[in-house]
Amino acid sequence: MEIKKDFKNENTLKILVTGRLDTNTSSKLQNDISDDLKKYNSIIFDFKELNYISSAGLRLLISTQKKLNKSNKNMVIINVNDILMEIFEISGFVKVLNIK
Repeated sequence: MEIKKDFKNENTLKILVTGRLDTNTSSKLQNDISDDLKKYNSIIFDFKELNYISSAGLRLLISTQKKLNKSNKNMVIINVNDILMEIFEISGFVKVLNIK
């Protein structure tokens, strides 16, 4: 997994996640963004180059969403391919996460 950050402005951070978000990589992403969750009002996850997400990756997204909600902050997931969208739909996460 590779993580690239693009600072849109002082309030918004876009994070491009490449490869696989699974048990082995979700903790790396969590550590990498933990300070960012405090700094930015809006986090955009760009999954255009993400080709797999496991339950560990889904847990990370839900916990991140909950943290941001407590602070009245926003999280959006963009560029989700059909395979990932099916995982979000089957898991019911489309009802909880803001996926565009």
